Parts: sequence; structure tokens; C-alpha cells
Amino acid sequence: MASATVDRLHRVPERVPLLEKGLGEYAPIVGPEVVERIEALAAPLRGCRVLHINATAYGGGVAELLATHVPLLRSVGIDAEWQVMTGSDDFFGITKEVHNALQGADIDWSTRKQRVYLENVLDNALRLEGGWDVVVAHDPQPVALRSYVRDSSLRSPDTHWVWRCHIDLTDANPSVWEFFRPYVELHDASVWTMKEFVPDSLSMDRVLERHPSIDPMSVKNLDMPLPFAEELCRQYGLDVRRPIVCQVSRYDPWKDPVGVIRAFRIVREKVTDAQLLLAGSMATDDPEGFRVWDKVQEERAGDPDIYTLSNLHQVGNVQVNAFQRVADVVIQKSIREGFGLTVSEGLWKGRPVVGGRAGGIVLQVRDGFDGYLVDTVEDCAARTIDLLADPVGADAMGLQGKEHVRENFLSTRELEDWLRLLTELHA
Repeated sequence: MASATVDRLHRVPERVPLLEKGLGEYAPIVGPEVVERIEALAAPLRGCRVLHINATAYGGGVAELLATHVPLLRSVGIDAEWQVMTGSDDFFGITKEVHNALQGADIDWSTRKQRVYLENVLDNALRLEGGWDVVVAHDPQPVALRSYVRDSSLRSPDTHWVWRCHIDLTDANPSVWEFFRPYVELHDASVWTMKEFVPDSLSMDRVLERHPSIDPMSVKNLDMPLPFAEELCRQYGLDVRRPIVCQVSRYDPWKDPVGVIRAFRIVREKVTDAQLLLAGSMATDDPEGFRVWDKVQEERAGDPDIYTLSNLHQVGNVQVNAFQRVADVVIQKSIREGFGLTVSEGLWKGRPVVGGRAGGIVLQVRDGFDGYLVDTVEDCAARTIDLLADPVGADAMGLQGKEHVRENFLSTRELEDWLRLLTELHA
């Protein structure tokens, strides 16, 4: 009986501790007029209580977004908090399958899997405390929470629920989507990266298109002296005097790391001294990552010019910053992609990006202007060769991309978007 009690306590939603951020620190990057506009928008909302819920505090784009967004909400007077769901290994394995299915994969969506999913959601919902004005549930894992909460304040019309979908549902598995659709429709609003991701069957009054963002003040994106970045790369065996091609992303089949290796082998036929670096994190809610890692190692076949690294090799945000700055070309060859924060990260560092023509990548890469959009392994290789052959042109593309990110994909813009939605819900 005691062990069962410990297990249930372990599965209570957990509060994520966060560092403070000040909105004023962003003024030199975005301009003081942007900061003033945000402060004016936030003034009537001071004291509003906002809860964000997702499935992991580390690994993946959603965790990165919330690590910046929630402190920025606090900096303008919003009482914001971030909590993560807890659950069994079986639950996270199933929600990873769901993630893949909603991006088009065929899975066996059995009654048992549905039951495990709902039981874990129920465990979290029963322990979710109220008092929030707005609750934002991110992606499929917490989408059913609203159906099971028992705290009366969370069921009150005064508490607004928002579902934020970060993935591409263009070709969602019909049976899986139809299971989740009623839970989505119980929310007061849904927010999507692109309007094209929204299934036609969704029936909601408030469906919004809002783009994710990167934090220019995070360790991953802060300015870094090139000699320091090069020294960090040397510590991992890279030769900074030779061309470096880099993809930073989770080890996920949709990011197509195996396809990147195959493209690199074509590149090396023309650029014989090129090196490839694949770097990514193993997310706590993604048990599939280790299987993809094994496939990458099989494809790599011990090639000494292909470097595969992860957080298990002490690769963190500082190292990723260095890798992206030193890279001659940044690649994000995704097959499906909600947004792809690493694209804006690469552009922000002045590097040209070769990206898969998928999801939110097409918002960030203007084909032929600050990078290239590609559809195949062969296209990816050809465009990478073009950029390596013209380093001056590649630098010019990267600088154009940096200004594109400054205008459209920084945290201050996303903060402003959310404040406008909170104003609508509050009204």
C-alpha cells in the first residue's frame, strides 16, 4: 500500500523552477518602442494568473519556449507558472506514438492505449489545483485535462482554457485525431503555428495562428566570440579549419537524421574535407529517441568525419551555440515539422540554412534569400554544396536571415501575441 501511495504522489503535476528575466534587457535587440508597447499591453492584465502545462521540462522546443515565455510573463506583472505532467513510462511511450500519428504515422490506436492515456491524465487532473484565470495545455499529452479536473474553480466559466498545438496535423491519422478532437473543442481557444495545420473537422470559434520564437538572450543564442566557439568545437574533435555542416535537433525520425547523413555523403564527393555534426537532446518524454540514435549509428558506420553528439555527451546550450556559429551551413532536413526553432537559431547566428520544405520551416527560410528549401536527399546535398562553394554569398544569406528573425521570430513578439490573447479572454 505504501509503494502505491508513493507512485501516486510521484504523478502529481510538478512545478518547474525558472530563472528571472527582465523585459527591459531585450530593448537593445528589438528597440525600446517594442518594450514600451508590450508594457502598455500588459498593464491592464497585471495580477492575471496563467498556468502553462506540458509533458517535459527539458528537451524539445516546447520546453525551450516556456523557459523564456513564463519568466517574461512574470516580468510584466502576470502571475504565471509552468507545470509538467507526470506519468508512467507506458504513458510517455503512448503519447510519443500519438505525436507521430498526429503527424501522419499509422499506429495501432488500441483501447488499451486509450485507457492508459486517460488514466494518467486523470491522475494529473485530480491533483491540479485551481485559482487560475487561464490554463494553457501544450500538445496532446494534457489536452484531456479539462474533462477530468475536479477543482470547481478550474471548471468555472471564469477560468479559460487554451490548447496550443505545436505539431503539424496536415495529414493526421484520422482515428487518433477523432479521439482527441472532442477534448480540443472543449477549450475556449486553440493556437496553431500555421493555419494549414488545422484539420477541417475542428469546430471552434477561436482558432488562432501564432508563430513560436527564439530567445536572443538565452545561453544558446547570446553573442559568443568566434575563438571561444572554435575552441569548444575542437574539444569535441571537430577541425574548425575544414568545412562544417551541422544539424541540431532531437533524434527523431521526422527530423530525418539518417537522410542528413546520406546527403552529407553526396556533399563529400565534391567537398572532400567536409565534416558533419549531428547534435541533439534526448527529451524525457521521448523514449523513441534512443532507437533513432541506434539507427543513426548504423548509418554513420563509424565514419570519423560524422560526429553524433547529445546531452549525454555533456552537450548543452553553450555547445549548441558554438556549433551553430562555427558551422558553414546549418541544416534542418525535417520531413514533418511544427516549427523548427533550430532554423531561426541558425539564422540568428548569421548562418544560411538548408531546410526541409515542411511545416513552419517555410515561414523561416525564404528560399534563395536566406537559405534554401529542399524536398529530397539529393536537393539537400546540392544546395549544401552550392553554399560551401560560395562562402561570401552564404554569409550574405545568413545576415539577411538574421534580420528576418529579428522582425518575426523573437520572444518579445510571441509575448505580445499571448498578451493580446489574454486581453481577449479577459474581456
